[in-house]
Amino acid sequence: MAETTTTSADIGLIQRIIPHRYPFLLIDKVRDIVPHKSGIGIKNVTFNEPHFQGHFPNQPVMPGVTIVEAMAQTAAVVVGMSLDLADKGMRTYFMAIDKVKFRRMVVPGDVLELHVTVKRGGGKIWKFEGKAVVDGETACEAEFTAMMDQPAAQGSADG
Repeated sequence: MAETTTTSADIGLIQRIIPHRYPFLLIDKVRDIVPHKSGIGIKNVTFNEPHFQGHFPNQPVMPGVTIVEAMAQTAAVVVGMSLDLADKGMRTYFMAIDKVKFRRMVVPGDVLELHVTVKRGGGKIWKFEGKAVVDGETACEAEFTAMMDQPAAQGSADG
């Protein structure tokens, strides 16, 4: 496991680690990364995001599932930084989402901080605790499990 001294990931590095792209890339940067332990994703919530056109047009609210997805993307970047997986085609798949609670609405203009802590990890299966915070208030909290997978190398015996 490669340790790294980099403690943050800008949008360019995020895109080298996870495959998500607009409109489903939900984080703008990840800061305070402690390899194998934690990180804080930043999501600048803006009105021009596609989900606000239908959720709810007269009172736009960020859907809870996208908040949890943003936590998972933050977690994937923490894993990618921890294991030096930039440019390696890592994919992340949810396996479980538990103990989800929504505490406050997230609306355009908010800066969503996604505090993610590794509970268990090191191989393909990782478990995390996440908390989404706006202006010091908890908006959402959850535990989630994900599988981190890399495609087989091209030209390998598997094809």
